[in-house]
Amino acid sequence: MAKPKVLLLGKIDHAHEKWNSLSDVADLIEPQSKNRQDFIEECKSGKLDGVAAAYRTFVSVGITGHWDKELVSALPKTLKYCVHNGAGYDQIDVHACSARDPPIRVANVPTIVDDATADAAVFLILGALRGFNTSLIAARDGKWRGQPAPPLGHDPEGKILGVLGMGGIGRNMKKKCDAFGMKAIYHNRKPLSDEMAGGAQYVSFDELLAQSDVLSLNLPLNKNTRHIISTDQFKQMKKGVVIVNTARGAVMDEAALVVALESGQVSSCGLDVYEEEPKIHPGLIENPHVMLLPHMGTWTVETQTSMEEFCFANVRAALETGKLNSPVAEQADL
Repeated sequence: MAKPKVLLLGKIDHAHEKWNSLSDVADLIEPQSKNRQDFIEECKSGKLDGVAAAYRTFVSVGITGHWDKELVSALPKTLKYCVHNGAGYDQIDVHACSARDPPIRVANVPTIVDDATADAAVFLILGALRGFNTSLIAARDGKWRGQPAPPLGHDPEGKILGVLGMGGIGRNMKKKCDAFGMKAIYHNRKPLSDEMAGGAQYVSFDELLAQSDVLSLNLPLNKNTRHIISTDQFKQMKKGVVIVNTARGAVMDEAALVVALESGQVSSCGLDVYEEEPKIHPGLIENPHVMLLPHMGTWTVETQTSMEEFCFANVRAALETGKLNSPVAEQADL
């Protein structure tokens, strides 16, 4: 009997040996296409028939586009599993995958990213609170701290850290911010157990907005969370609030953020994600009080390697047992 095929969408950067080892249970193939239209035609042509699982990276969206209803309907009927290399999977319409006959089961990387992403969030929190970005720019321009010098920054100690989305990354970040003497509050769809909350106080969404000195966005992007932070929410916040986003760009309305920064309602912010990556809103680039990272939350050798290895173990489990190690929450009952 012929081996099933595994489709590589993107590239392998670190765990080449683990990927190649899958060849004992599957034929490893790559598409010839370089854009969405050609990829859909390649699927329809039958050239990818026999593919049982696809491994995809975040940047593979440049080849396939989003996994929406159109793409999902064009994928080979033999495809049963989509293994996504990332914690967030907003590029994939899970409902469309579930509704297909046969369904496509989707897996993500739920915990490995926590440490590195939380580290990036803490970096942005400290940098935005202290106002380091203006002087980083000035020093490189030969102007020392700046001419004139920037406003004094703020110590993290005693500040209220609001966490919107107290999942693995949010909890990891909160624990690290404890070391700086910050007091954490959080809002989720429902409260966590006392043990998981780790001393953070559960509050309503409105209370989170009103009480936070620093607001960190750590929630997934979906139809309910898109632009959950926009003009009306900024008005509810403390004057001079600091905002950090390491989740997904579109959970916050960037245009509204620019206005809030210009008015001083938001004093500074730290961003690792953007609504239209890799494009960044010009108002954010031009504002010296905005710390910008180009989506580097998991950009470490150790984390990237572990993510790849975790995904390849997911592929193997799917082919050998018919079950994914980390199915996404929406398909728990599938």
